[in-house]
Amino acid sequence: MTNPVKNSAKNPVVWIEIPVLDLDAAMEFYGTVFGFKMKAIDGGPNMIADFPSDGGVSGHLYPGTPSKDGSTIHIAVPDTLEATMERCTKAGGTILSTPVTIPPGRFVYASDPDGNSIGLFESRS
Repeated sequence: MTNPVKNSAKNPVVWIEIPVLDLDAAMEFYGTVFGFKMKAIDGGPNMIADFPSDGGVSGHLYPGTPSKDGSTIHIAVPDTLEATMERCTKAGGTILSTPVTIPPGRFVYASDPDGNSIGLFESRS
């Protein structure tokens, strides 16, 4: 059966939300690992901390209960995969795999201190 709905979006991912137990600690973790400058802001029903964006796909951290079975959010590393893996571990995260090479680059599976699944992605270019 052909799906009659046509999505013309260039990027189907529109937003990422990561629930964390301690917003300040999570901002410190993501700032340390990826070099993000994050600050807590009033996001409506609760405080949030936005990831940086150039107007494209982005997301935020928010106080909530992390899912142990949720989706993996892949985040581009600011330098090398190995340097980011080291910062991840030192900041309280866990590296869950060895580097996986794919055509556009390579990545490892990791988890943040709250157990959220993240991918650390290094682009080939």
